[in-house]
Amino acid sequence: MSSPGRVVVGVSGSLGGLAALRAGAEEARRSGRVLLAVIAWEPPEGRALYVRHPEPAWAAHWELDARQRLGRAFEDAFGGLPEGVEVRKVAGMDRPGRVLCAVAGRPDDLLVVGGRPGAWWAPVRRYVLRHAECPLLTVPAPRPPKGAARELRHATAEDFTLRG
Repeated sequence: MSSPGRVVVGVSGSLGGLAALRAGAEEARRSGRVLLAVIAWEPPEGRALYVRHPEPAWAAHWELDARQRLGRAFEDAFGGLPEGVEVRKVAGMDRPGRVLCAVAGRPDDLLVVGGRPGAWWAPVRRYVLRHAECPLLTVPAPRPPKGAARELRHATAEDFTLRG
């Protein structure tokens, strides 16, 4: 008997990404699947330049930064790791859509991505819609209260977390 698919969630630190992480954790808990939280990162100078002139220490620095952002997303969404779910964290070096499709490579996986309401033009969402080989669940970010859109346009998840 083959193992059941996984719930693969794209994590970006945005409000949509946090909503996707929560929805993915709930689906993993409900279905008994493993939750793979995936964050993509690229060297600031770009992947093409890095491939020509690799600097392992520099790459390790940016991978660590991505892993720390992934940890903060779990803190922001759940206050730690969600209960009742096996969690694995993945930090991949490439564009987000490519990393997500590479990790969610099984037909029985579920790929979960977040986004702003109505932002169907988003490049990551477009990429995974075209290339994912598994079902895709798109989770919208919470809608801001009417009239607050201007103030919230540049908000991040950190603006809404409670820290003691």
